[in-house]
Amino acid sequence: MRLPPLNAVRAFEAVCRHGSILKAAEELNVVRGAVRQQIATLEGHFGRKLFARDGRRLIPTAEASAFAEASGAAFDILQRAACELEGAVSGCIRLGVPSAFAVWWLMPRLADMQTNLGDVVVDIVPMTVVEPLQMHPELDAVIMGGEYRPSAGISAVRFMEDEFGPVATPALAATVSEDPAAMGRLTMLASRSVPKLWDEWFDESRTPPVAFSRRQEFEDLLLALAAARSGLGIALAPRASIEDDLQRGQLVAPYGFIARPSGYSLCYRTPDAKRPGFAALSDWLRRCGRPS
Repeated sequence: MRLPPLNAVRAFEAVCRHGSILKAAEELNVVRGAVRQQIATLEGHFGRKLFARDGRRLIPTAEASAFAEASGAAFDILQRAACELEGAVSGCIRLGVPSAFAVWWLMPRLADMQTNLGDVVVDIVPMTVVEPLQMHPELDAVIMGGEYRPSAGISAVRFMEDEFGPVATPALAATVSEDPAAMGRLTMLASRSVPKLWDEWFDESRTPPVAFSRRQEFEDLLLALAAARSGLGIALAPRASIEDDLQRGQLVAPYGFIARPSGYSLCYRTPDAKRPGFAALSDWLRRCGRPS
């Protein structure tokens, strides 16, 4: 079978990645009509519809989603190969990191990390909402927390286990009993960046869901934890993000921590494994991520 036109595949992959013809057109620096025409060309090539309509949204079919994922991985490989051929491979690794993890775990260890990486510089990009690497062509790697299955062309190195649990100031924690239902008197502090974190804790700790008297949401986990430190309420936190607070007694975990099904993984495009610094970064993360 002959290959489809690459311009049509590029437009199609961008639409699937952004979920929007407008955003795909902006990325490709073309008008929306050109993107629509490329989609029509690709549908003509395959002889089938690639999207279903849901109101104004275009939803890719299951087969189209799989093709978009493979296309994105292929374009990444071509981009990296072209850079190597031109001798333009950067000595900098742009690393996307969850904001709270970056501030409370990675940044205090930054000097040690840089010492181990030598001349390769790591540009840390904090991410309020952590998305898979294929959604961010401008990044070289991302750190993903929780359950994560890498897509085609993406490698994932798990470097740290993690636990999570409710945390509050010692004064606020002293007002609740051993029964987690007592948390209902407090304000639940939640993060829009990890909206299901509380539900996951109730499920995995086998704790009956608590009816909180009040709920307050923040844009990301970093702000929710800052609110917990101020005494505003009780937050659900990964232990790696608040280890220093626990040691200083600034926060306590009245109901302890439970292990998460998955920890933290370094995710990068598979061909980049040979780039300078990636092996050293993986080794350093695994060494520092081991329980002390």
